[in-house]
Amino acid sequence: QAHLVESGGGLVQPGGSLRLSCVASGFTLGWYTVGWFRQSPGKNREGVACIRSGPTDTYYTDSVKGRFTISQDHDKNTVYLQMNNLKPEDTAVYYCNGRYATDDYWGQGTQVTVSS
Repeated sequence: QAHLVESGGGLVQPGGSLRLSCVASGFTLGWYTVGWFRQSPGKNREGVACIRSGPTDTYYTDSVKGRFTISQDHDKNTVYLQMNNLKPEDTAVYYCNGRYATDDYWGQGTQVTVSS
């Protein structure tokens, strides 16, 4: 059975950093387009970053360019989202998504709160 599990969220001050992890089980994450999405109260879920292998290609939404980095460890079947220089507007629940053909898997989300 396929699962995605996110971790690494928490409370951080503005300007701080967090690294989110998305671990896959039951399927090979490297075959999938993997995205990080976020949703804050009263707002639609938005795509933050995604990565695709073979060759590696990445995408970032404008608001996080230069601050967030998405990467993948095939040996660990894991995708990471390194978030630097965090801002209060980055506060949201962050979700990992793996998509390939008709497969569309979501994790349960991890809360990121940026506040002083």
